[in-house]
Amino acid sequence: MLKETITSDIGESYVKAVHSSGLKVYILEKPQYNSCYAIFGTKYGSIDTCFSVDGETTQVPEGIAHFLEHKLFESEDGDAFSKYAKTGAYANAFTSFDKTCYLFSCSNLFYENLEILLNFVQSPYFTEATVQKEQGIIGQEIRMYDDSPAWRVMFNMLLCMYKNHPVRIDIAGTTDSIAKINADLLYRCYNTFYNPSNMFLCIAGNVETDKILKMVESGIKQSNPLEIERIKPEEPQEVIKPLVEQSLAVAQPMFCFGYKHNADKAPTVKDKVCMDILLEIIAGDCSPLYKKLMDDGLINDDFSSEYFCGDGYSAVIFEGESENPKKVADEIKAEITRLQQDGINKKLFAAVRSGLYGNAVRSFNSVESIAMQFVDCAMNDTNIFDEIKYLKSVTTDDVFKRLQLFCNEKTVLSVINPLKEDKK
Repeated sequence: MLKETITSDIGESYVKAVHSSGLKVYILEKPQYNSCYAIFGTKYGSIDTCFSVDGETTQVPEGIAHFLEHKLFESEDGDAFSKYAKTGAYANAFTSFDKTCYLFSCSNLFYENLEILLNFVQSPYFTEATVQKEQGIIGQEIRMYDDSPAWRVMFNMLLCMYKNHPVRIDIAGTTDSIAKINADLLYRCYNTFYNPSNMFLCIAGNVETDKILKMVESGIKQSNPLEIERIKPEEPQEVIKPLVEQSLAVAQPMFCFGYKHNADKAPTVKDKVCMDILLEIIAGDCSPLYKKLMDDGLINDDFSSEYFCGDGYSAVIFEGESENPKKVADEIKAEITRLQQDGINKKLFAAVRSGLYGNAVRSFNSVESIAMQFVDCAMNDTNIFDEIKYLKSVTTDDVFKRLQLFCNEKTVLSVINPLKEDKK
């Protein structure tokens, strides 16, 4: 097994190993901690609905990655949750747009829990009967999210922002799409995307690296690496429509306001660091805009922003609650235009960069945060210390260049309004 130790100037180091199967393993030891956190994941998410292996193209129903995540917990000898209940570990899993992760955290019996994780993720068991049962369960989950204001405000925006890219579709799919899933399709997707060469194991906490690597050496099933071509439809630069509104049971209006960006190439770590700094300068709690919106009563403490990007999609999103979402969107547009014209305040830039650097260093106090950062490293083939490196070196000019991605003609405002009271 190929192994290297990567160190930093903040007193942390980790081991990156590559198993002969192609599996990437990341381990950061925290011997002074009581807890451990482990994630076994694959580069397979909801947007991977069309793919090609060895020249054979497969189109699958939307929501199948999430469906597969649910089914993997089941086996002929009981479900994985029951096994974790006996060890006292917390276990969970999630599917996002571009990955599926299975995880556990514990304060004891780590190696027993790791064995459970490695075993069940590598032991698929699907029958038509169990698939049909799961279709009913996930169908209920989809209907629940259809009534969730926080979920709908986001996906309504994506539906208006993206015309063809599968990021516009709910991660769980639709009731119609999951009805098309069968055991054969699940095995096809599993055998493609759960190949070890497409997977990663990320661990942080009170663990021994050599012991973990021995378990990996003996516990990972050998298979030939696959070259997977992920096929994405061509996506136009413009948005479909700039405004979408829906009424649901909320106390006051909720909104997502997004800028669609060109996604021809994947952003680098430096790009992401610059965008994180820029978003704090635009609308962080130290920014002039944030103060103005708060003073005018247009937002509350729930206001936030994020850089939303992945394979073939990129956007900046501002979200929160407001009695006047359209006014908030106009103020954000005006502030971005001002910054494009006047430039970035160097004092504010220095304060923001220093604050983000401190947050990045403190994140190494959390084993969960470390494990999740390792996931990003595995997904993008980066170094966990890259963010800290760029937070020390980027300039106002680097950040200003990111402002050129914002075009006020490529925005979508999604609003969830309160239900109107019936007139008596």
